[in-house]
Amino acid sequence: MPDADFTRLTTERLVIRRFQPGDLDNFVAYRADPHIARFQSWENFTQADGVRFIEEMTRQNPDTPGEWFQFAIEEKSTGTMIGDCALHAYADRTGEGEIGFTLASAHQGRNYAREAIAGLLDYVFGRLRKSQIDALTDARNVRSIAVLERLGFARDGAVREAMEFKGEICREYLYVMTRETWRAGP
Repeated sequence: MPDADFTRLTTERLVIRRFQPGDLDNFVAYRADPHIARFQSWENFTQADGVRFIEEMTRQNPDTPGEWFQFAIEEKSTGTMIGDCALHAYADRTGEGEIGFTLASAHQGRNYAREAIAGLLDYVFGRLRKSQIDALTDARNVRSIAVLERLGFARDGAVREAMEFKGEICREYLYVMTRETWRAGP
């Protein structure tokens, strides 16, 4: 069921919130970075793309079945939007979903992604009462893999077929976290 009352989550150093028009420049800057876009579905991200995206997110709510909802990640100490994380509420499996995350290059390596996803998992397993969350990642994306594994996600052992993505052959890994595992902690 969509969470129309959602405004923000807070962690020790971050605010995970709805997108705002003032996020546009930072958002477009990291989405247009080819190093960031390498493992993502977009490329050549423009100001117009950013405007459309932010407008769309202002009309959506987290946990809408079949939809992705992107949350802005803001650094508390500076008020700067430094990345985003997302929740896809599966339409056909109401207690389950998928997450994703992207952080601007300048803010990587500080455990912000781990902290943001931990806050998001507290929300989805608590308030939204999800029972399982999946995360797909390119097998070459060692930083995302490290974040997921530090959080306690388990990699599904099923072999996925190699595919071509942005002109490169790659594989994806599926990671899974259950509510019970999350609550049990590391």
